[in-house]
Amino acid sequence: MDGFFHSIPMAFLVILAGCTLLLFLWSRCSSRVVRRDNGSRKAYACGEEFEGHMIQPDYSQFFSFALFFTILHVVALMIATVPRETPEILSFAVLYLFGAVVGLLILLRK
Repeated sequence: MDGFFHSIPMAFLVILAGCTLLLFLWSRCSSRVVRRDNGSRKAYACGEEFEGHMIQPDYSQFFSFALFFTILHVVALMIATVPRETPEILSFAVLYLFGAVVGLLILLRK
């Protein structure tokens, strides 16, 4: 008797029944949606009339900043996890750092 009621499937069924009961009770207490067709489907633009002027943001600066951020964090991760005891791996890390600096210079050249 102790093994059946303390098993994972039984716990799952008890939690599922409890969640279903709570969902049913909360759905009874929730407010009902009132449908209004007098502008409830119009886009909200800070209290102004929205005439369909779509704002087209320019992401060109964002992508270069995101690439810069990614390169710096990957370099920091690589340099922080290199063991200092092995000179071959340390020289590889320095070469990786040099490649990252070249990549950043190319990125910042624009």
